[in-house]
Order: sequence, then C-alpha cells, then structure tokens
Amino acid sequence: MDTILPPELIAAATRVVEANRASGRRIVTAESCTGGLVAAALTEVPGCSDVVEGAFVTYSNDAKLGFLKLSSDVLDTFGAVSVATAWAMAQGAIRNSDADVAVAITGIAGPGGGSAKKPVGTVVFARAERGADPNHIIADRHEFGDLGRGGVRLQAALCALDLLMPVTPAP
Repeated sequence: MDTILPPELIAAATRVVEANRASGRRIVTAESCTGGLVAAALTEVPGCSDVVEGAFVTYSNDAKLGFLKLSSDVLDTFGAVSVATAWAMAQGAIRNSDADVAVAITGIAGPGGGSAKKPVGTVVFARAERGADPNHIIADRHEFGDLGRGGVRLQAALCALDLLMPVTPAP
C-alpha cells in the first residue's frame, strides 16, 4: 500500500475497518492531540467509506465547545486533558454525527505543555456508542512518557484504534 503512515498504524486501522464492516458499524473520531491521525489512518484503508462516518479535529478548547458542543463547565472544571473532557468529546461526536461508535483522544504530545499532574505523554481516551447507557463510561488515561511528539501521537492513535474494535460479548 502506498502510504506515508507507519505500517503498524495502517495494520491497526485495517483491522478496525474490517471488524466494523463485519459488525455493520459506522465510526467517527474526535481528536485533539492526534490532530486527525486516527482518521488519516482509517481513510488510508481501501473501502473505508463503508465504515468511516467522519472526524472532528478539535485541537483548541474553542473547537471542542463549538464543534462537539462541550459544556464550558467540563473544560473549566476538569481541563482539556481529562476523562470528563474525553467522555464529553466522544458523546459530542456521537450526537453530531450518524455514527454508531465514537472514539475521543485528548492529551499532551509535547515537547511543552506538561505539568506535574499531567506530564508530557499523558493522553486520555473515551469511547461512546449510540444508544448505550450514558452512565457506562468507557475512558482511560495513559501516561506514555516523553516519547517525543511523534511517538506520543503514534501510541495515542494505536490506542484509539483499539477502542474502535467491536467488543465481542462473553459467552
């Protein structure tokens, strides 16, 4: 395949597209620190239009408020890099699209912007599904460490793609 993206990212995106196609699900992304990298990987896969609904790149807080309709209270109270914000981003992506499942990513890729509580390499993810119980929150915070800006963004994109895999119910 002719691509500028890393092979492991394309392989993960291919698995996501194939699995969601088999499940009949359409997906949407809400990305901050990855800047559309997850959507770029998904759209590298031939036939992805069967699965990919769209993407929101909401790098600034104003974009999160405007495009995803986040509450300013969430951002003011918890900050842009928080489980609450990631969850609100995922919910906003579902509300503002026709997708069945959304993944949201927000974090600090570096080299600056980190703090003692949220060091460079901190990334928060959330997944929301249309029709799911809104009280059942699927979100996680990862601290990848200072892998460099590209390294943090790649690891974040790979984690986000994992969250887009359909969950198989236990027998």
